[in-house]
Amino acid sequence: SRQGQGYAFTPGIYTDAQERGWKIVTDAVHAAGGRIALQLWHVGRISHRALQEGGQAPVAPSALRSDTGESFVVLPEGPKRMPCDAPRALDTAELPGIVADYARAAERALRAGFDMLELHSANGYLLQQFLATNTNQRTDAYGGSLENRARLVLEVMDAIIAVAGGQRVGVRISPHFTRHDIADTETEAIHLHLAREFDRRGVAYIHVAEPDWAGGPSLTADFRKQLRQAYGGRLIVCGNYTADSAQARLDEGLADAVAFGRPYIANPDLVERMRRGAALNKPDTATFYGGGERGYTDYPLLQEQVAA
Repeated sequence: SRQGQGYAFTPGIYTDAQERGWKIVTDAVHAAGGRIALQLWHVGRISHRALQEGGQAPVAPSALRSDTGESFVVLPEGPKRMPCDAPRALDTAELPGIVADYARAAERALRAGFDMLELHSANGYLLQQFLATNTNQRTDAYGGSLENRARLVLEVMDAIIAVAGGQRVGVRISPHFTRHDIADTETEAIHLHLAREFDRRGVAYIHVAEPDWAGGPSLTADFRKQLRQAYGGRLIVCGNYTADSAQARLDEGLADAVAFGRPYIANPDLVERMRRGAALNKPDTATFYGGGERGYTDYPLLQEQVAA
């Protein structure tokens, strides 16, 4: 829904027009022999009134503002990063509507031709705000104990599975994530609890966003082993990986695949560059949220650089 938006120009899948637009994208991907997944994302408090319907406050598990979080908004003077606005706490009676929004988005995604769905429960956005001890100060059934704080994530997952089936659904998590003012004193315990619940539900994969991409610590080998024991499906990891460190992680048997985000933004031929051991283009973070072709379709391919 529009309520889940925290950055200008990010696409949604809650209107008929958006669904039709995504069908054009998925048809093109399938025509090229590819497969495509849609990530279902609600930013929670990492937003700004300028992005919310009627200029309302963003929503969160508790009325606690992110002091360091930034939203990307379009103002009369142009697009710019802005500090997040103070959120309001979601009422317990509103939470079934949040779950229903995810289910409707899943239905639209399947009609639009997506092959897989990924539930975004990471990076300090709404669902992780419910998980974390410092951002969830609720006293109802969705706050307090570890099981209560995990309740909304699992209710959303159940709703998506009811639409698509577990083998077409994955989930992104980020234990030990600290940006957006996340400080969870039970981060490993709650994510291992979730992993066991995802395993019981037959979720296709867990996508672990590691904190080291933003200068945070690496996940410990002990936690990686516990996660592998808790969950029998496919584990995908992403973070501050290179081709060599990714291969080493796979060789350890503690991951089934390694994903790359920022390197792919700047290197449309990332796989070929890694195969050849070629240098990588450096991503320009100033253009990450621009919405135009600059920083999106203008990074050079390897053969273009060689020819130059």
